[in-house]
Amino acid sequence: MSDSPAPRREGGAVGRLLAFAGERRRLTYLGCALSAVSMLISFGPYVCIWFAARDLIAVAPDWSRASTISTYGWWALGFAVASIALYFAGLMCTHLAAFRCASNMRKRSVGHLMHASLGYFDTHASGALRRVVDGCAAETEGLLAHKLPDTAGSVAMIVGMLALFFVFDWRLGVACLVPVAVSLACMFYMMGGRGMDFMTRYMESLVKMNKTGTEYVRGIPVVKVFQQTVFSFRAFHDSIEEFTRLAQDYAVKWCQTPQSLSLTVISAAAVFLVPVALLVVPGEADLARLAANFAFYAIFSAVIPTAMTRVMFMSEAFQSAADAVSRVEEVLAAPVIEAPASPCSPRDNSIRFEDVSFSYEGAEAPALDHVSFEVPAGATVALVGPSGGGKTTAASLVPRFWDAGSGRVLVGGVDVRDVDPAELMGRVAFVFQANRLFSQSILENVRAARPDATREEVMAALEAAQCGDIVEKLPDGVDSVYGAGGTHLSGGEVQRLMLARAILKDAPIVVLDEATAFADPENEVKIQAAFRRLARGRDGAPRTVLMVAHRLSTVRNADKIVVLDRGRVAEQGTHDELLSAGGLYARMWADYERAVSWRISSVEGGVA
Repeated sequence: MSDSPAPRREGGAVGRLLAFAGERRRLTYLGCALSAVSMLISFGPYVCIWFAARDLIAVAPDWSRASTISTYGWWALGFAVASIALYFAGLMCTHLAAFRCASNMRKRSVGHLMHASLGYFDTHASGALRRVVDGCAAETEGLLAHKLPDTAGSVAMIVGMLALFFVFDWRLGVACLVPVAVSLACMFYMMGGRGMDFMTRYMESLVKMNKTGTEYVRGIPVVKVFQQTVFSFRAFHDSIEEFTRLAQDYAVKWCQTPQSLSLTVISAAAVFLVPVALLVVPGEADLARLAANFAFYAIFSAVIPTAMTRVMFMSEAFQSAADAVSRVEEVLAAPVIEAPASPCSPRDNSIRFEDVSFSYEGAEAPALDHVSFEVPAGATVALVGPSGGGKTTAASLVPRFWDAGSGRVLVGGVDVRDVDPAELMGRVAFVFQANRLFSQSILENVRAARPDATREEVMAALEAAQCGDIVEKLPDGVDSVYGAGGTHLSGGEVQRLMLARAILKDAPIVVLDEATAFADPENEVKIQAAFRRLARGRDGAPRTVLMVAHRLSTVRNADKIVVLDRGRVAEQGTHDELLSAGGLYARMWADYERAVSWRISSVEGGVA
C-alpha cells in the first residue's frame, strides 16, 4: 500500500475540475468566450431601441419622417440571432468538455478504487462511495456545461451593463446601479462565510443520507421480521431529520429576508429611475433626449434581474462544485496496493507476524500492538479471543487488505509488501463472515474464484463444499440466478458457497474469518466437513490455514491456537496446553462448555 501523502489540492475548484477534462478543457475556454461575446451582442437590440426612440421623439408627431426605424429593427433582429447562435455554439463546447470531465472523474475514481486496499471498503460504506463517484461527478456537469459559460456571460453582461449605464445618461445609470448594489450585498450576506460552511455541511448530510439509506434498504428484511417501522432504523431517520433541519434553517433563518429584499429591488429597478428623472427634469435643456434616455434605461433595467439571478446561481454552483471535487479527490487519495519495484516470490506457504502493530484511521488505540506468531507451512492456526481483540485485523493483513503500520507480515519468508499483489492474491484464498453473492448464476458465482474453470471443476468444488443439497433445491440447479425468481439462500448456505469458491481457487494459503458465523447446527456440520476438504490441496497436500473463530469447538483440533486480547498476544499453544495454562483461553473454554450444556427444563411453577 502506498504511504505517499494525499495529492495536494492546488488551485481553485474550477481549475481542479478542468484538469479532469484533459485536452477538452480548451473547449471550456472557447465556450466561455463565445458566451461572453454572445451576451455583449445581446445588448445590440437595446441600443437599437434607443436609436429608434431618439428618432421617433425627434420627429414627433410626424412619425412618417422616422424612415430609419425599419433599419434599426433589422439590426436588432440580426443582433438577437447572432447572440443566440453564439450562445448555442458556446454551450456545445462546454457540454463536450463537461461530459469528458464527468466521465474522467468517474473512470479515475473507479479505477483508483479498483486498486485501493480492500480494507478501505470496510471503513467506507458503499452508499457514501456511490454518492461521491456518481453524484459528485454529475454535479460538476451542471457547473461546467451551463454555470461556467453563464458566469462568463454574466461577467460580460455586468461589464457591458455598467458601460451602457454611463454612455447615455450617467445620472440614470447611477439610479440603475442602486438595485445592483443592494442585490450584491444580499448575495454576499447569504453566500459568505456561513454560506460556504452550509454548503460543506449540506454535502456531508447528503452523503450521510445516501450511506444510511443504503444500509437501511439492506436491513429491510430484519425490520420486517421484527415488525418495526422506519423509525426503528435510527441512523437513517436521524440523517433525514438532520438534512431537513439543515436546509430549512438555512432557507428560513439565513436567506429569507435578504433573498426577498434582493428579488424585490432588482425586479423593480425601473422604479429607481422615476425620482432621479423628476429631479433632473427642471434643469434639463434637451427634454427629448432625456425622454429617450429614460425609455432606454426603463427597458434596459429588465436585464438586471437576469444578470443578478445568474450571479446568485453561479455562486451556489461554485460552492457545490468545490465540495464535489474535494470529495472526489478524497477518494483518489485512498491508499492503494502498489506492486514493488523488484517483487520477490515466497519460498513456501508459511505465515509469520513479526512485531506487527496496526491502527485504524481515527482510532485512539491500536488494533494490533506488537503482535508476533507463526503459522508453519501446511499447519492450521486459529486466532481466538474476546471481541475487538484484533483477530479479524490480523487475518486481513495477510492478503494486504491493510498494510502493517510497523513490523512485518511475512509469507514464505518474504514481506507481503515485497510480493507482487497479483501473486499474493493468487496464493491466498479467504472466506470472511460478510460475504455477498453476485446477481448471477450459482455456477458463475463460484467460478468467480477462477474464471477459466470448467463446469465440471465448479461442480466438483460445490460437492467438496457440501453444497449438493443447495443445488438440488434450486429451480434450475447450478444455473439458477441468485436473487431472481425467489432464489435466495440462508447465511450458512452462502458460507458454503464461499467455501466452494475457495476450494475451486485451490490456493495454498487459506484465511477464514468467522466462517461459521451464520451457520445453524446442520449447516455447521457441513461447513466443518467443507473445512476439512479445504484444508487439503488438490494433490492432497495440507494447505496453510489461518482461521478466526468465536466458536471454540471449531478450533479444538488446530495445530496451534493464538489468543489475542486488546491487540496483543495473550498466549498461544495447542488446545491442551492452553487449558493446562489456566489463562484466558481456559476461562473462555469453561464459559463455552457452560453455554453448550445449558438447557431449558420444565419445573413446577416456571422454567429452570
